Amino acid sequence: MPLPAKTETALLGGGCFWCLDAVFRELAGVERIESGYAGGHVEQPTYEDVCGGATGHAEVVRVTFDPDVLSYRDLLRVFFTIHDPTTRDRQGNDIGPQYRSVIFALTPQQRADAEAVMAEIATEGLYGGPLVTELAGPATFHPAEGYHQDYFQRNPSQPYCTYVVAPKVAKFRKAHADRLKARA
Repeated sequence: MPLPAKTETALLGGGCFWCLDAVFRELAGVERIESGYAGGHVEQPTYEDVCGGATGHAEVVRVTFDPDVLSYRDLLRVFFTIHDPTTRDRQGNDIGPQYRSVIFALTPQQRADAEAVMAEIATEGLYGGPLVTELAGPATFHPAEGYHQDYFQRNPSQPYCTYVVAPKVAKFRKAHADRLKARA
């Protein structure tokens, strides 16, 4: 399916990329999702390299979206509801810098929008602690291996998907029912 004439791209990390990928695939306005790695110092990182925690990369998703349907700020608001932005280098049992909460602002406007959304969330006191989400600048995106793409859809019975990904998808569907893509 061709992309709309006008799209934007976001680069976000919030724990295991399988979770973010699964949720964002259902969000109206999202046109394309790709799991990968960003923010590190190794030229061609592999999953095994990144899992070791020494490359500096975070597991991320590259989200291509239609800004006429979904604003960057609204994308970030969903992002903050599907992971814990108060735990440094950790999401549940996934521990290490590769699982950090991070926004790679690709433009000055994205940085300003991210700062505004983070300030709103901090003011609202939605979490039991302060946000530790890293707000970084642009970073090189390295696509993850093919078997990581759309992992939840292809492996719904895999234990991690059953016990970790599925509950996050269900939470998203409940909290953002008005933002779900129409099902064919």
